[in-house]
Amino acid sequence: MSVHRFSTLYVADLDAIERNGDNRAALVRVKDAFPGLTLWVDNGIGSLDAAKHFLESELGHLVLGSETQTGLDLIRHVAQDPRVVLSLDFRTDAFQGSPTLLDQPACWPRRVIAMTLARVGSGAGPDLERLRTIRDAAATDTTMSRQIYAAGGIRDAADLTILQELSIAGALVASCLHDGRLRGEEIAKLQMRL
Repeated sequence: MSVHRFSTLYVADLDAIERNGDNRAALVRVKDAFPGLTLWVDNGIGSLDAAKHFLESELGHLVLGSETQTGLDLIRHVAQDPRVVLSLDFRTDAFQGSPTLLDQPACWPRRVIAMTLARVGSGAGPDLERLRTIRDAAATDTTMSRQIYAAGGIRDAADLTILQELSIAGALVASCLHDGRLRGEEIAKLQMRL
């Protein structure tokens, strides 16, 4: 069943994140089958060498999860690369990663995901307060315009409309697509408003 022609697919390679192998072969098959699709891949990378290797592979855009970063060095080194996305990961109210990363938006890349892990798959609605906080923090650095993406709890088109009104650039959606609460025609209408 086809829902919508998405241009980007976010993939969390949980095996790689948990250091239990990886799903690179499956990602290559997806990339080969859909060459026009941009993959955003979070695979637990925390070192500069691994980041360079992934980016050289041209498999997709690299999502650096804050929970796998030990400091700011890697983020600072690759932040100017347009293929890098930072995921600021939160479990309940606790930030997962170095507090200095959260406090220094000047080192963030152009695209930032605000990921509320407890809400992923929950249908509890997006964490609007956290999204506002991240959006406002990103705006304090006027040297780079940043796009903020919501992840966790998106229920339907009404949530996406609220996110648009808050100047959130996009959202990671899955559960609401699977259960039919978000339909392709609704996504198309929202995209036309951009």
